[in-house]
Amino acid sequence: MTKSTAKKRNQSNDVNGATLRQESKEEKMLDLLHEERKEREKIVLWRQPVTTLHYFVRESVCLTSEFSQRLLKWKKTVVICLALFILAALAYKTEGPHQQGIGTLQKTLLWWGYWVGLGILSSVGLGTGLHTFLLYLGPHIAAVTLAAYECNSIDFPEPPYPNDIVCPDGDTSKNIITMWTIISKVRIEAIMWGAGTAIGELPPYFMARAARLSGADLDSDDFEEIEELLHEKQSHPEEIGFLERAKIGVHNLVQKVGFFGILACASIPNPLFDLAGITCGHFLIPFWTFFGATLIGKAIIKMHIQKFFVIFIFSHHHVEQLVRLIGAIPSFGESLQTPFKTYLEAQKKKLHHKAGSNIPGEANLLSWIFEKVVIVMVVYFLLSILNSMAQKYHKRLCKTQHKKYMH
Repeated sequence: MTKSTAKKRNQSNDVNGATLRQESKEEKMLDLLHEERKEREKIVLWRQPVTTLHYFVRESVCLTSEFSQRLLKWKKTVVICLALFILAALAYKTEGPHQQGIGTLQKTLLWWGYWVGLGILSSVGLGTGLHTFLLYLGPHIAAVTLAAYECNSIDFPEPPYPNDIVCPDGDTSKNIITMWTIISKVRIEAIMWGAGTAIGELPPYFMARAARLSGADLDSDDFEEIEELLHEKQSHPEEIGFLERAKIGVHNLVQKVGFFGILACASIPNPLFDLAGITCGHFLIPFWTFFGATLIGKAIIKMHIQKFFVIFIFSHHHVEQLVRLIGAIPSFGESLQTPFKTYLEAQKKKLHHKAGSNIPGEANLLSWIFEKVVIVMVVYFLLSILNSMAQKYHKRLCKTQHKKYMH
């Protein structure tokens, strides 16, 4: 009895020792990953320009090689796409009665594709997206809203609409402009942009799903961070901040609720939605569950909320009231009010020019500032891509070192 008890006690000690060693290894690995991520955050152009450019070039070569290998694996698909492209080019170049239909189709597809592309740019890149709603879609909705109230119509002549907005000829005094009228005018642009943002969320999902199916470690700092946070929550819950709690909340909501959790995260402005895509891919949530909820949330629910907000703010009486409030600011009110009044008056004059007539260009401080803001944001977007690719190559090097260490 004593020998049996001693044997069981030894076995229990061995199991406990193995468990402690395993936990110690996991903690060491988490600490190592944390240190590597801190080191990786320093690889940016303004801190380590030579290293960042070197890693960017190396990562570009790696991505080009991987893309070429994938194309070779999908030879039939590539050949079919090339054949369809050649047939479309021949139809486009050949003269005939079909050219009118092709012209209409081309104009529609280019307009839709423009907004889908801007939507993709807004969400793709794991946090490095270009804020195209603020730069393009928001101003477009605002311009349509101001024009609708000034012209008392949304039947703008095409052309020049959508490239330029001109009030239609004829009597429009009997028209009634409501918020729903303006929403119907910009619905396609908004839905296409929202669909683009949903498409831009697919890379994190596919990346996490492929890593889970292949049994490989997920190549994502975001997922490593959430694993660390979950571990920290169990050991030191009082040390977790608000942002960390928000990340854990998104992770748990998507994992436990599924479709409606994804829909809730996609339906509101959510900078942590990349984490939802990674979580869905890691836990093998079906593609159409993830993409369907994301598409409905971003292209329909979220876009209508954003449209309501922009149209409400830029309604005729709200804009005039805002300009009056700016003028009421002590000391600086009148000087601040002048460029806004000048800009609005210039826009109203442009709306009443006839289509095809030359509109004299007038320099305006607000237009100049907006152009410079666009340039700065585009440059920052390009720099973010460069830094992100350099950091991804650093991640490749770290993974290679981990494999050598394990072997």
